Amino acid sequence: MIQSLTEREQALIDLIIEDPNCSVSQMSGALGISAVTVRSVLNSLAEKGMIVRTWGGAAPAFHPAMAERQRAAVDQKHRIARAAAELVSDGDAIMIEAGTTTALIARYLFGKRAISIVTNSSLLIPYARANPQIALTLVGGAFRPETESFVGPIATSELERFHVKTAFVGTDGFSIEHGLSTHLVEGAEIVRKMATQADQVIAVADSSKWDRRGFVAVLGLSDISQIITDRDLPQEAVDAFEERTITVSRV
Repeated sequence: MIQSLTEREQALIDLIIEDPNCSVSQMSGALGISAVTVRSVLNSLAEKGMIVRTWGGAAPAFHPAMAERQRAAVDQKHRIARAAAELVSDGDAIMIEAGTTTALIARYLFGKRAISIVTNSSLLIPYARANPQIALTLVGGAFRPETESFVGPIATSELERFHVKTAFVGTDGFSIEHGLSTHLVEGAEIVRKMATQADQVIAVADSSKWDRRGFVAVLGLSDISQIITDRDLPQEAVDAFEERTITVSRV
């Protein structure tokens, strides 16, 4: 994921996203580093699965929309994901819905033992590969590169096979009046199914999503036990959620 890249790797990724035809010599000039260094960093990015090497340059290995989401509110997303991971205990079985914040939860599970994760997000694969204590189950379905997720009837059907302690879900908007909402119908179906297969649902979202309403209603407030967000969520929002017995963690 983009959040785990070095500053130099991030700079090269940004150049490639802006201009997939950018050559090694152009990258070298733009960043003020040698062509040899550019090639070395490109090779590292290719090994991480972030780019595909081309003759004289590179192309992104992911959808531009995903890159944009990964660059937004990076510090907040890491704090939220770390706080969510702290709620996971050794031996837990959990579901993690596709999203840039939710995927980071897996990054902060190092040190936990025997964690089973069911997800529709391909973004978790690098973390599972690096952590032998994670048993990852990736459901099938139709792949959506703009969200790095598997969706549709196959995905929802496969989720029915599992029961977990906690489902960690994201959202494009959350409010008192409308609960959780999203812009994607298929994503809403995944979240609803995960909620039915879990003992509790914890929503993770940075405060920029507060008081926004997406195209599709996902879950009502009665379906959520906790919201983990950042410190910029207004106190009046916290009070309103807690009046409805929803725990709010601002990190």
